[in-house]
Formats: sequence, C-alpha cells, structure tokens
Amino acid sequence: MSLINTQVQPFKAQAFHNGKFIEVTEASLKGKWSVVIFMPAAFTFNCPTEIEDAANNYGEFQKAGAEVYIVTTDTHFSHKVWHETSPAVGKSQFPLIGDPTHALTRAFDVHIDEEGLALRGTFVINPDGVIKTVEIHSNEIARDVSETLRKLKAAQYTASHPGEVCPAKWHEGDATLAPSLDLVGKI
Repeated sequence: MSLINTQVQPFKAQAFHNGKFIEVTEASLKGKWSVVIFMPAAFTFNCPTEIEDAANNYGEFQKAGAEVYIVTTDTHFSHKVWHETSPAVGKSQFPLIGDPTHALTRAFDVHIDEEGLALRGTFVINPDGVIKTVEIHSNEIARDVSETLRKLKAAQYTASHPGEVCPAKWHEGDATLAPSLDLVGKI
C-alpha cells in the first residue's frame, strides 16, 4: 500500500538540533510543511553530501514555510558528534533525528531488515500531517535536494489551487494545467 495521502503515524524521537537535544513527534510536523529525509546511517559516505546539499538550500525551504528533518538509524548522541566532526554535516541547522529503535524507518517503509539501516527516502508532508510525495531509492544513489524543493513547491501550489495540476518540470511561476475533457489528446 502506498503512503501517499496517508497520515503520518504517531511517533516520538530524539534529535540533535542547534546544539541541543529535542523531542520530535508527529505533532512537530503539523501546522507547517515538512520534508523528512531518511538516510542509512551517520558517518557514512553519501549522507554528508546530502546533508550539506540540504543545508545549502535550507533558506529556500524556510522561505517556503517548511522544516527539514534528517533521520538515520543512529542515536541523537551520534548526531551530535557527527555534527561536530563533519564539516558538511556541521552546516545543518535542521533537526537530525535518531531512530535507533527503527520505529520511524518502519513506519515510513524505508527499513532494511537485513542491515538495520534505512533506504534513502524523502517525504513531503503537508501541514495536516498528510504525506504528499514519496521518493525511495537504493542507498548508493544520493539525492538532489533542489528536486525535493521543486516537489514541495508543487505540492504547496496544488494545495492552494484545487483543480490545477503541475506538469512535468514545473517550477514556481510556470504555467499549470486545469484538467478537462478539452485537454484529452491535445497535449
């Protein structure tokens, strides 16, 4: 079953955020747009490149009214040390969530049972806690967060413009489509 248009399940996790340990729950995701990015584990190879990419684009996510959450199967203590020792991870200003019990990786269907790690999963969640986009792929392929930002903005646009859809490669300010019988076979 797809997670698209389903409610984020209740959870409670610890995170390292701006020099402090904080608790993050499903309630933390409500009231604003959220981007939850799963990674296999701290102190790996591709993960710091993705965190740095998210950190470099964090201002754009904030301008769009969204918070970014990074989740790995490590503890929040590991994330503190990772943040302090990795120049790339040290750029992050968003919560680094630990999921040592694997409750989150299982709830978001990105858990690799044989390895105890997460697949690379990216979820855009609306202010009501409903999952609007899902991207999951193999761990050897790092993501480009600019595509996640594009998907976030498309989800926000369609949420505020019912009856319109964003075509392929749509970017903020581009034309959208209003599906109708008149368009069938014309595009």
